[in-house]
Amino acid sequence: MFENIINTSEISFRTCEEVQPLLKKTCAKNSEVANFHELGTSEEGRPIVAAVLGSGPKTICLIAGAHSDEPVGPEMLRTFILQTLAQKDRFEKFFSEFKFIIIPHINPDGEAKNKPWIKKWPSAEDYLRHAFRELPGRDMEFGYPDMRKENKLVADFLKEHAPFTMHMSLHGMGFSDGGFLLIEKHWIDRTQKLREKYSQKILDSGLKLHDHDRNGEKGFQYIGPGFTTTPEGQAMRAYFRSIGDEQTVALFRDSSMEFVRKLGGDPLCLVTEIPLFYIGKEVLNPKAGVPAAYLEFKEKVAALKAKVARRESIKEELEEFALQSLPIKLQMKLQLHALELGLETITS
Repeated sequence: MFENIINTSEISFRTCEEVQPLLKKTCAKNSEVANFHELGTSEEGRPIVAAVLGSGPKTICLIAGAHSDEPVGPEMLRTFILQTLAQKDRFEKFFSEFKFIIIPHINPDGEAKNKPWIKKWPSAEDYLRHAFRELPGRDMEFGYPDMRKENKLVADFLKEHAPFTMHMSLHGMGFSDGGFLLIEKHWIDRTQKLREKYSQKILDSGLKLHDHDRNGEKGFQYIGPGFTTTPEGQAMRAYFRSIGDEQTVALFRDSSMEFVRKLGGDPLCLVTEIPLFYIGKEVLNPKAGVPAAYLEFKEKVAALKAKVARRESIKEELEEFALQSLPIKLQMKLQLHALELGLETITS
């Protein structure tokens, strides 16, 4: 249904500042199916905006940018708004069945901090040198309803449109050995077809499934290769309390998934996790639930960052792990496919 909307032009990473005027203009031009909203400004004074598309009985929440070193989700949502409106006759039935509450970037300050590497994409060296990610206590995904000013702006807007039939928080991974989708625990038994179809899409794209069984650590319940449950602030708090770290407990509030569920209804909640850089290294005799190449690379990241900071070559390490950047279009297509399968699931 959606893949054609990202085949219409060359895709690149844009910033909130670059795209927001176009989003506003496009929504105004299509006011019969779209409304543009200015929610307020971030801690550093950058606008946070939203678009409401359609008027259907099933309300869908789409947000991105919680982790500021994950730019694909915001770009996908911007493109989604612009291209579905550009093809609104084709999506007429779609707009009558669903109402989309879309906040393309909930963290514009973080986007600005990551701009040095985003503008030099797809350089792995620049990513390692400049990537910035908020630590617990500043992590917006675990900041609902009001840990940060941005969280409160988003939470207040979502309250106005609740309850939701579906919620997606679009994320990504810097480095991974495959595609990964997180599903809210109450929907595990109702998403078998979704998982089968999404797994096939990942494999058809030439990727593997990220198969990581964390044995329930921090609330991540293993569903199967490529799938685990969505993160929960409650589980994070319980984990750190169990090891006597009350200081860290205080840094975790609710995730967006927990917050949306507390607004009522029984929303299907999904979190996409598509890698910016794909680890293609083959592993002999892989063990189920153990992403050996990923875990091995993860242990080397600190040393790689140090080498990059010293302007030393990391070519040998990148070749060892067969590291390659994933095209932005492919990352976005996989996110869109997850969205399409989610909509299919809630209407079946």
